[in-house]
Amino acid sequence: MFDSSSIVVGLEIGTSKVCVIVGEVNGESAPNIIGVARLKSRGVRKGEIIDPRAVEEDVRTVISDVENQTKVEINSVYLGVSGGHIRGFNNRGMHPVVSADREISHEDVADVVKNAKAINLPQEHTVLHAIRQDFFVDGQNGVKRPVGMLGARLEVDVHVVHGHLNRLQNAVRVVRGMQLEVEEVVFNGLASSLAVLTPVQKNLGALLIDLGAGTTNYVVYERGVVRHTGVLAVGGDHVTNDLAYGLKVPQGRAEQLKIAHGHALMAARDEDLNVEIKNDLGLPMNRINLNHLRRIMSLRLEETFELIAQDVAQKGLLEYLRAGVVLTGGGSRSRGITELAEQVFGLPVTVGKITGVSSLKSSIDEPEFATGVGLIYFGSLKSRREQQRPSLFGSLKHALGKLLPR
Repeated sequence: MFDSSSIVVGLEIGTSKVCVIVGEVNGESAPNIIGVARLKSRGVRKGEIIDPRAVEEDVRTVISDVENQTKVEINSVYLGVSGGHIRGFNNRGMHPVVSADREISHEDVADVVKNAKAINLPQEHTVLHAIRQDFFVDGQNGVKRPVGMLGARLEVDVHVVHGHLNRLQNAVRVVRGMQLEVEEVVFNGLASSLAVLTPVQKNLGALLIDLGAGTTNYVVYERGVVRHTGVLAVGGDHVTNDLAYGLKVPQGRAEQLKIAHGHALMAARDEDLNVEIKNDLGLPMNRINLNHLRRIMSLRLEETFELIAQDVAQKGLLEYLRAGVVLTGGGSRSRGITELAEQVFGLPVTVGKITGVSSLKSSIDEPEFATGVGLIYFGSLKSRREQQRPSLFGSLKHALGKLLPR
């Protein structure tokens, strides 16, 4: 039996799958994954819920499945979210240190972070994360831990991730309707980066791209902290749609062709090659040119990478990616995907592996589980920090309370 107080649960309600992962967290040791359940998703499009009833049924099924596996009763989850409405930007906050001895306290740090979050967001948007970057004490930059230092003016740069409140609450309401608590709502891209990127890659500078079915999430790290985040409401399903239209075949057949014959790069040797399509009885039905299939697929993937490259370049971060680009998510399985990304970004590209957790389950090595495992990692980090600074995280939870209505 597991100690319920050490259990952390991650729930991802994605476009292609609903996935729940259960981890055991003990002190400073790596989280231990003890249960995984997933189901083909219904009721989600481009990362957002369009059929709450179908989603609730799917979540109930995977929760029941993982409870049977682990013999653990699930009471709360860390909920991963995505969608084209999620945005990220950087902001600076300032706070005067008013104590008589001018020693900076945990409360001063909490106040300056709060001030950095006090910004004008788009209408009906709310802050998901305010991730600290660098502190400044009386103009001195590069300060990592200001608590205990002396100063009169404390500043902090933060990366703010925000999204549309109602669209985020749709997922929260589904979970709460099942009598489950939501510990925190977490941006999927951030969760995936925690599961896949190493500390060395984060310090050197890396771009993590999570190629999902309905969305593509990305996160840029530099000098160990998050510098930029973004979401494109485009994913593997759009490649399938393009193939269905371009090849004039049903959606299901297009998905089969993508998996069996797809490639992210076109090659001259494919020009004279054809793929024979058979009907349900195994009889020849049609022929499709292989080069045409791969051209459709390549153009969509290339456009996706170019949009990300343009965004990262506009933020002035492309030249700081000394660890290159790391791909994860189901789309990273596509043949030729790393070579195509290298052509677009002009940087080394690898497919990331999940790190920082232990497990007897080899299945979590699959890139599709990066977000779910990252949610466990996020929960374990939060648990450790709460033990170190309970007052600070109490205030952060209060600040996020409007996302979690009872």
